[in-house]
Amino acid sequence: MSEGIITMAYLGASILFILALGGLSNQETARRGNLFGMTGMAIALLATMIGIVTDNYVLMFACILVGGSVGLVLAKKVEMTQMPELVAILHSLVGLAAVIVGFGTFLDHTITLAGVEKTIHDVEIYLGILIGALTFSGSVVAYLKLSAKIGGKPLMLPGRHFLNLILLIIAIVYLVQFINAPGESAALNCLMIMTVVSLLFGIHMVMAIGGADMPVVVSMLNSYSGWAAAATGFMLSNDLLIVIGALVGSSGAILSYIMCRAMNRKFLSVIAGGFGSPGGSGAASGPAGSEDDIQPIDAESVAHMLLAAKKVMILPGYGMAVAQAQHSVFEMSRKLREAGVNVGFGIHPVAGRMPGHMNVLLAEARVPYDIVYEMEEINEDFPNVDVSIVIGANDIVNPAAQEVPDSPIAGMPVLEPWLGKTTIVLKRSMASGYAGVDNPLFYKENTRMLFGDAKQSIDDILKNL
Repeated sequence: MSEGIITMAYLGASILFILALGGLSNQETARRGNLFGMTGMAIALLATMIGIVTDNYVLMFACILVGGSVGLVLAKKVEMTQMPELVAILHSLVGLAAVIVGFGTFLDHTITLAGVEKTIHDVEIYLGILIGALTFSGSVVAYLKLSAKIGGKPLMLPGRHFLNLILLIIAIVYLVQFINAPGESAALNCLMIMTVVSLLFGIHMVMAIGGADMPVVVSMLNSYSGWAAAATGFMLSNDLLIVIGALVGSSGAILSYIMCRAMNRKFLSVIAGGFGSPGGSGAASGPAGSEDDIQPIDAESVAHMLLAAKKVMILPGYGMAVAQAQHSVFEMSRKLREAGVNVGFGIHPVAGRMPGHMNVLLAEARVPYDIVYEMEEINEDFPNVDVSIVIGANDIVNPAAQEVPDSPIAGMPVLEPWLGKTTIVLKRSMASGYAGVDNPLFYKENTRMLFGDAKQSIDDILKNL
């Protein structure tokens, strides 16, 4: 295949990837965006396999077969509730690939450069391995946290900021030594030490981030994996990898910024340590109200309230995803709409464990896009809502964010169902949310608590409807 055809194929794939990102920005066009992305990747793979690879075809096709098989199995087996940890572990593979390519490029003796070109090439290798190692270890820790294999509380080591600074200084010092190394052995030692430092930095960085900040961590690692891919593209002189890496890196950075705004957080403060850090623990130390103020309700009474309402707002959280209740929730909303009730769904930007998690779950249950609203669209309308149903959500509907100045979630924008006439909360117990903060909403005069598994509770409401 000629170089011109390869360039055109890469250009076409790049355009398709840009169209994919554009499509994924909206629920109605997300399916089309996915198709654009898959088509672009197919073109990129074919152009690379046919036009660039000149040897080791058996090894290449064996790797493609293994990788494709693993991807197919994961796509069929992984539940929607497990998507956040799947995304995290896949990010780790991108980082690992960047590390392997970096060391492979360094040990490639066919590359002969000198002067400024060699210095630039060395910096590309060094930064590629650094970003890749950080992404790999950080993503593994994020996976362990999201899958509850380790605790979600932030690890606050004494002098942790000073430790991060030391690790950064070590990385810079070894960059200088790597560039000026007298021989391959000395340069390889620098790379090895820097890799260990980067791995430790990635582990410490994510361990210091609290559970409530995990949506930001996922999008942040997404950005890191993009920059790791771009660095790999520079090392391999592959324009398409550079373009894809830049697209993923920049879009991930923008998404992280959006998530931080949605949580009233500064990006650097998230990296330094998430919710639950010292200085904001007062609100999380005890219950936000008295047990005497809790007002339980049964499914039959909820059904009567819903049928008597003119406007109902459903606010899903991660508990809905865990209970796999989205299909029952859709069925409930359908019956209410058939009865003439105005039903809507309110989505907080960080509901679930990753950006867009709730939107995907509702789309899977075939909830119409036109009744799904973002937080900014519905908060002003809550005084007109007769019944708000909170399903497995906690932190995103916690009035402590507005009412308790020293709360760990103080200032975080939240959904405001307490401004409506009645709020019904579906929860297994009175346990606090992922941020470890008790919720004053549960004790308010116009709140009713329906305890139990979310799916079973919705099914019981459906029977009474």
